[in-house]
Amino acid sequence: MAQNQTSLEKANKRIKELKGFYRHILIFIVVNGFLFLLQSGVLHPFMPEGFPTEPYYFDWVNANIATWALILLVHAIILYRWKFPFFKKWEERQIQKYMEEDRKEMDRFK
Repeated sequence: MAQNQTSLEKANKRIKELKGFYRHILIFIVVNGFLFLLQSGVLHPFMPEGFPTEPYYFDWVNANIATWALILLVHAIILYRWKFPFFKKWEERQIQKYMEEDRKEMDRFK
């Protein structure tokens, strides 16, 4: 019974993490889509009078999209860390390495 409860808690945690990641993707698309349309001039006719429409005003939009995309990539790597074989193999190699070091240390005192 306790194992089922633990499995349920893990599943709920995983679902919560996935929902957070999907929400992050949705916000990324909406916000940066709006900024891209604003930068390209598509939304300028709909902006209030006095809103800056000069092209140099929107130079930061590309840097914002690139930075946010990098953050989204890091979020994906963290979320799917156990799905990438590199991370699993690296962890196994590190465990073996430290076990071997401990074994050598113990053999030294025999």
